[in-house]
Amino acid sequence: MADKSGFEQKPKNTGSIMNTNNSNRFKNKKFRNLLIIEAIVLCIVIAGYAYLVLPGFHKNSGNKSGKPGSSLNTTGDNNKDNTKDTAEPTLTPEQQEAQRIEEEKKAAEKKISDLITKADRMALGYDYDGAIDLIKSFGANYKDYEKLTNAIAGYEATKQTLEPLGAYDSVDQINHIFFHSLIADTKKAFDGDYEANGYNYYMTTISEFKAMMQQMYDDGYVLVSIHDVAKKGKGDDGKTKFKPGNIMLPPDKKPFVLSQDDVNYYEYMSDDGFASRIVIDENGRPSTEMKLDDGTVSVGDYDMVPIVESFIAEHPDFSYKGAKGIIALTGYEGSMGYRTNDPTSPTYKQDRETVKKIAEVMKEWGWEFASHSYGHRDMFKATNSFTVKDTDRWMKEVGELIGPTDIYIFPFGIDIETTLGHYSSDKFKYLKKLGFDYFCGVYKDPWIQVHDDYVRMTRRPLDGQAMLQFPERLKDLFDLSKIVDPSRPELK
Repeated sequence: MADKSGFEQKPKNTGSIMNTNNSNRFKNKKFRNLLIIEAIVLCIVIAGYAYLVLPGFHKNSGNKSGKPGSSLNTTGDNNKDNTKDTAEPTLTPEQQEAQRIEEEKKAAEKKISDLITKADRMALGYDYDGAIDLIKSFGANYKDYEKLTNAIAGYEATKQTLEPLGAYDSVDQINHIFFHSLIADTKKAFDGDYEANGYNYYMTTISEFKAMMQQMYDDGYVLVSIHDVAKKGKGDDGKTKFKPGNIMLPPDKKPFVLSQDDVNYYEYMSDDGFASRIVIDENGRPSTEMKLDDGTVSVGDYDMVPIVESFIAEHPDFSYKGAKGIIALTGYEGSMGYRTNDPTSPTYKQDRETVKKIAEVMKEWGWEFASHSYGHRDMFKATNSFTVKDTDRWMKEVGELIGPTDIYIFPFGIDIETTLGHYSSDKFKYLKKLGFDYFCGVYKDPWIQVHDDYVRMTRRPLDGQAMLQFPERLKDLFDLSKIVDPSRPELK
């Protein structure tokens, strides 16, 4: 309806209608918003449920290629997670049994390999019985393994080729050679001072000793224990008696005994180019210690003991059943470089314990010990009372440290008796009472007596005097032109 002006007139209730429409539109909009929010929440809930619960849903989400560096995997851990979430296959009982058998087979093969390696080493040292026993220690079923039975067959076959004493016909032919402390530094030993001439007479240099051992090895000599040369056993009458040993060697091998006197490293030898004492090195091996010019101390092959160890390690067939040598000790300046003779020394107790431990290790490595008397006196000229006193002191100060020994090596090589028959002196009776059964002097040729109750064996010196003054005495052993150290001066 229009008024007189021609304009349409608005209904009286227009404002009310507009308010109503606006209200309806607001309500509709609010409703839609609520629906959208609820939908979003529902989607989030569903997505969360799928991510946390459903397996495999989230593995490569947002990274269809599975490559590291996507928005959900910047560390490349997808493969790691896959490994964790993948269950290991369960083995069937048959597969488990097959796995067990395979593991036992591998363990047995390793044990067999280790046993054969050790047994072969024993066989190289002519201990074929020991090698066979070691193989059999595998167990009662050792016969089920061809490698083990073949090894035993090989040892048995080689054992049949051995001869008593090898190339020798009797123990009378066996050489017993001996040395004093070896000269490690010839410039210091042969420097022209008061001691130099004595060293030139009675000592051997390291280079000479090594050359001697190499020549003896090349000529078929094999180091044996004096206890293998003559053994204590039962006689036909049931009584204990000594008999010549039955050393089984290849027919071209020649047994010999080795010893070293005065392994005490006396004070007069200090700073003259000798080792200072015996030690056990970081590998548990007997060795020697030497003081160097700069004041430092070095552990190494500076004397006979470690040099022999090194040589046998390289040539295991140079030693019969692990035999090494005899170490002869006096006592008046301690033993093996430790002043165990002086109770006032601040290291007296410690030194005694050290010598005990060294002796134990050396015995384990095949070394033997001997008494060289306490005071290094001429025991032929000594009275019986002196011999008793000297020996008692040695037993207390040295014997208690190194343990029991039945070897007595005479000072200066001078025997307690000149008889070629049986010992009869009170000196012998007392030494025998203390347990000494092997008595060793010095002579230019091999010589031995095997009596029922003791053994008497001479030794050949291989020092400067023998090489320079009596070279003809050593022709059966060495080519001295390849041995004598060029730094050795002439004898005076």
